[in-house]
Amino acid sequence: MSEIKIKSSKPIAQIKKGDKIKVNDLVLEVDAHALLIKHSDTTKEMAIDCFDSKTDKDYQIRYFSDRVEDSLQFYELAEIVYNEVEIEKIEW
Repeated sequence: MSEIKIKSSKPIAQIKKGDKIKVNDLVLEVDAHALLIKHSDTTKEMAIDCFDSKTDKDYQIRYFSDRVEDSLQFYELAEIVYNEVEIEKIEW
């Protein structure tokens, strides 16, 4: 697994519906930012639901709140299952 290049304009926790996120060469619009699982008071597993308005494909970015940089994962929705896609760079 290679290191992900991250460029952020604000903390990831402040990303909200309508914001834009660029993953690899895709420009995505945020649909929702939600808690998946609360593991402890300091560790929350989070999901950012996104879509590509040009292709109408759905994506999801997942991360742990206490270790964003090394836990980012990116998924593309195929039928009813999210398939993981390698992230090279991400920007918000």
